[in-house]
Amino acid sequence: MSGKLATAERVSRDASDNFVFQRSLLAYREAAKRISGQVLEIGTGAGYGVEVVAPHADRFVTLDKHVPEGDIPGMEHAVFMQAEVPPLPFDSNAFDCVISFQVIEHIRRDLDFVAEAARVLRPGGLLVLTTPNAPMSLTRNPWHVREYTADQLRNLLGSRFAEVEILGVFGNDKVTAYYENNRRNVERIARFDVLDLQHRLPRWMLQLPYDLLNRINRRRLLEQDRGLTLSITAEDYRLAPADESCYDLFCIARK
Repeated sequence: MSGKLATAERVSRDASDNFVFQRSLLAYREAAKRISGQVLEIGTGAGYGVEVVAPHADRFVTLDKHVPEGDIPGMEHAVFMQAEVPPLPFDSNAFDCVISFQVIEHIRRDLDFVAEAARVLRPGGLLVLTTPNAPMSLTRNPWHVREYTADQLRNLLGSRFAEVEILGVFGNDKVTAYYENNRRNVERIARFDVLDLQHRLPRWMLQLPYDLLNRINRRRLLEQDRGLTLSITAEDYRLAPADESCYDLFCIARK
């Protein structure tokens, strides 16, 4: 989970972020259909997901390493906590559901992260998480410790959960057109990396230039086709069984 920077890793409502914002919104909407009772979110981000999922919980706790910028929607049964994970600052068997979107790829101790999510869930409790689908990444993302294939994530979650279902987030023709425009722009930028520094340098050295180029690229895509960028909505994404062509992995694991 990144800090209070204008980082492209922290999805916002900025117009240039619409492609990823709407994808994230789909994840929250799909999670809202599945959650109930005492619910924990790991990774508040900008906080826009609270208003989507909190109404479906009896009590909603959301935590993040950093305090979100701006106001989190106020709800009497929703609580924000600041904490680094893992571990999780809760008793065992405290929650009916845990949700976590675009977080696990940032966690160095991913097995501990999964074990902690299982620990705080009651028997039969549900974990819902998303993470980028590694085969669809256009370049190395130095903010990510690692990215997962569907099989890798299934094996990781299966080490602590009795049932694991891996779905994928897919897009329609509009989403595909934006992705292809993005791919071409990234390829043009990558041509200058003749020494393949993106794979040779340590992550910390690449984070700032990656973030700057990513932000510039998203704004360029907005300028190139504002109509396409802004026309994408959460309805242009769908869930289906995961394969290598999905944008994100949408995982449902039951303890």
